[in-house]
Amino acid sequence: MALYQGGERKTVEALSELSYCNPFAPERIALEREVLGDKFVWTDDAWHKRADMEGVPPNIDLTTEAAADLAEAIHTRLESRNTATENERNLYADVVLFLIYNRFQGTFHELILETETPRGAPRRRAPFYKHFVEEMDYFFGKAHPEFWGWRNPEHLFACFYQLRRAFHYIYDNIIGGSTTSARLRASVWESVFTHDMRRYRKTLYLRMGDLTTLITGPSGTGKELVAQAIGYSRYIPYSLSNGMFDEDFLDSFYPLNLSAFSPTLIESELFGHRKGAFTGALRDRRGWLEVCSPRGAVFLDEIGEIDYSIQVKLLRVLQTRQFQSIGDVETKLFEGKVIAATNRKLEEDIDAGRFREDLYYRLCSDMIVTPSLSEQIRESWDHLHNLILYIAKNITDGEDAERLAQEAETFILENLGTDYAWPGNVRELEQCIRNVLIRKSYQPAGSFGSKAGFRIAEEILETDLTAEDLLRHYVSLLYARTNNYQEIGRRLQLDGRTVKSKVDTELVRLYEEH
Repeated sequence: MALYQGGERKTVEALSELSYCNPFAPERIALEREVLGDKFVWTDDAWHKRADMEGVPPNIDLTTEAAADLAEAIHTRLESRNTATENERNLYADVVLFLIYNRFQGTFHELILETETPRGAPRRRAPFYKHFVEEMDYFFGKAHPEFWGWRNPEHLFACFYQLRRAFHYIYDNIIGGSTTSARLRASVWESVFTHDMRRYRKTLYLRMGDLTTLITGPSGTGKELVAQAIGYSRYIPYSLSNGMFDEDFLDSFYPLNLSAFSPTLIESELFGHRKGAFTGALRDRRGWLEVCSPRGAVFLDEIGEIDYSIQVKLLRVLQTRQFQSIGDVETKLFEGKVIAATNRKLEEDIDAGRFREDLYYRLCSDMIVTPSLSEQIRESWDHLHNLILYIAKNITDGEDAERLAQEAETFILENLGTDYAWPGNVRELEQCIRNVLIRKSYQPAGSFGSKAGFRIAEEILETDLTAEDLLRHYVSLLYARTNNYQEIGRRLQLDGRTVKSKVDTELVRLYEEH
């Protein structure tokens, strides 16, 4: 009797790919359609959280049911035969892992929510591990030693918990139905697992801390949320001895905004210090590089603001994983992951001698770019509509949220228009909605655009600007507002390289200040 009958093999192969694919990539939807056929429920081109939809995407339950039917049928056939080819075993194992993960993903999600509330409570046990092992034993039974390599229950249990955390924080933190939002979610998933999840499960789960992630993008585009999603989604082993995961993922993420501290305090926060190392060092202090566990992550926000002397020390950490506390001669080991973020153009800072080139290349082994709000809105106004509703639901509840979202969207359309650049990005949109809630109106901070526009008008009237000068001023103004060469090129019908050559950094700073 053949192990796979009729059209089963094609469905099994699709489920095998589905079990390892990036859930936020377009191929996820294509594979779901291949598995479900006429039962496929169309929603969007890629998974994303909609403010008007509760729960997980509808095809998850349907594909889980399909996997259950196939796994049971194949399991019965395996019980009646003694052999299966390696390829047949691998495909069956993939279907079983897909099935078991989806059967337990809701329970893992409950564990995540329990861990979030309240913060600082003792680590939670995972009592459902016993049931998980029973499922593994059923499908990869002890009578089939050829499957024993697939059992490895503690590791798979830890991988499944990591998968559910990554999905939860990427899905919840990065919202929006635009193509750029979908690419961002898929990119963050790859920062956690790489593009090859099979290789990750086998070996790379131990090595991802060696790779630094650099997040760039304009202010207000959610760089900290991206960093949080990566930091909360690191692999944490499961311990049979106490029935718990080795760490609380919430306590393993250490964010530090470098722009808020003096160089001395930054150095102390990162590396720690010995008592008497400097004025005010009244006791020994462990820095975050020492506190951070091998499964943790240190997030360095505004990395472009870091003092040049500290850049040298940070470079050593990334190169050798070693550091010394201030006033100490003992060398310590950093085993966690570094995540950095900046809204600055580090390439320009390198050219100006403000940022070390060797540090930059150590930081950018993995890069993520967060898109501006205007970039996402250009693709579809529906993105802004969904975002407004999502923010409104975070401010108020029920029908009030629907009413507030409608009021805010009407105000934006009538007063700011569809071409408003949103220089403050999502952060500005949040303030706009709060202003509409309180005053039923919103005034962009400092009338930024009009003041900058008047400055250009005054120079035209008071001086003899050439056409080249005028273009330079206007391009610099637009860059200060959008931080996007492609958007300026689209508006002015100019090549992106031409736009870049016309941007005057001094004028950009001037317009940003006003």
